[in-house]
Amino acid sequence: MMSGRRDGSLMRSNVHSIRGSRIAVAIGIGILLGCVFAFCFPHGFFAANSPSPIKNRRIATTNLQVGSAACESDEKANMLKLELVSVSDKNAELKKQVRELTEKLQLAEQGKDQAQKQVLVMGNPHKAGPFGTVKSLRTNPTVVADLSVNPRLAKLLEKVAFRKELIVCLANSNVKEMLEVWFNNIKRVGIPNYLVVALDDDIANFCELNHVPVYKRDPDQNVDEIARTGGNHAVSGLKFRVLREFLQLGYSVLLSDVDIVYLQDPFDHIYRDSDVESMTDGHNNSTAYGFNDVFDEPSMGWARYAHTMRVWVFNSGFFYIRPTIPAIELLDRVADRLAKENAWDQAVFNEELFYPSHPGYEGLHASKRVMDYYNFMNSKVLFKTVRKDDKLRKLKPVIVHVNYHPDKLPRMKAVVDFYVNGNQDALQAFPDGSE
Repeated sequence: MMSGRRDGSLMRSNVHSIRGSRIAVAIGIGILLGCVFAFCFPHGFFAANSPSPIKNRRIATTNLQVGSAACESDEKANMLKLELVSVSDKNAELKKQVRELTEKLQLAEQGKDQAQKQVLVMGNPHKAGPFGTVKSLRTNPTVVADLSVNPRLAKLLEKVAFRKELIVCLANSNVKEMLEVWFNNIKRVGIPNYLVVALDDDIANFCELNHVPVYKRDPDQNVDEIARTGGNHAVSGLKFRVLREFLQLGYSVLLSDVDIVYLQDPFDHIYRDSDVESMTDGHNNSTAYGFNDVFDEPSMGWARYAHTMRVWVFNSGFFYIRPTIPAIELLDRVADRLAKENAWDQAVFNEELFYPSHPGYEGLHASKRVMDYYNFMNSKVLFKTVRKDDKLRKLKPVIVHVNYHPDKLPRMKAVVDFYVNGNQDALQAFPDGSE
């Protein structure tokens, strides 16, 4: 029994000893973990989620900064939007300048290669269509208007021209009486778009007194002497220099000599499909529009007959010219030759317009049209044919150009008397030709 109690007591003491060891180990582990956490988290384990008063102040300050930064951001955004608009406007202006410079460059390069010019104008080459459907280029594109050429003239043309076209006449004091007949009949017909280029002060003042649109050119030593003292042919030659600026500004011009009577509005009878559309010096269908002239040389035997093509000249005193590259080239060619040669401007005008390219010479690639010679009538047709034919007398031409006769002023007045006043005998006193 005693032995059993001692064994039981020993077992209980062993159990208590083991429990005590476990408690001691647990306490030691707890102390060790406490040291580790104390070392790793000196401000406490939950300090990151519960900010200190100092951090609270920092957060409040940060919130204020964020609020002010938001206001500044709105202002900056508005400033950036304004800058973006300004940059966009500048970009659009630069694009416009680049486009204009590109167009000018293309126009400058057109003279280098005619084939390249056609590609630039027409775009990509096309295949030919079926038989009978192919049509060549008839109407060349107009040039880009260059207002810097003559800003003063550009402003005037904006007021005077209609649909970018107008009648232009050059005049000095030598033709003052004819000029009065000229513009009085233009006014009577009701043509608004016409302009006199005054070659001296007297004509400029005369036009202003009569409420006639007038343009006085800036001084030009090469032009002024001829303008002041030159006769009809000399003054006529100046027009090729003067007209260039009109075309560069993008306007089509109906060039008119002063010895013309207007009976209808010519702009209602113009096709506008060619670089140059001119009245003719011809007096019937063959001479006006062309014919096959057979040259006979008997000494050639079997080959004695040689066929030639003939057409009477275009009249350089009345023609419609469009603002195209070939048209401006025509003006340049004629003006250059007249400055170097003692030549008649109408002869040079036709030579440059009709002569084909050949060795040593490059012809002008301009399209051309002849006006109806009964509508745009020269004085040979009127006095040699029309006035003697009862049916033709009833026709009312658009204009009558007294180009075949030196007694211009009395014949102009007679034309007005016949067609406007209805005096059927007004033309009878004049010979067919000149005396």
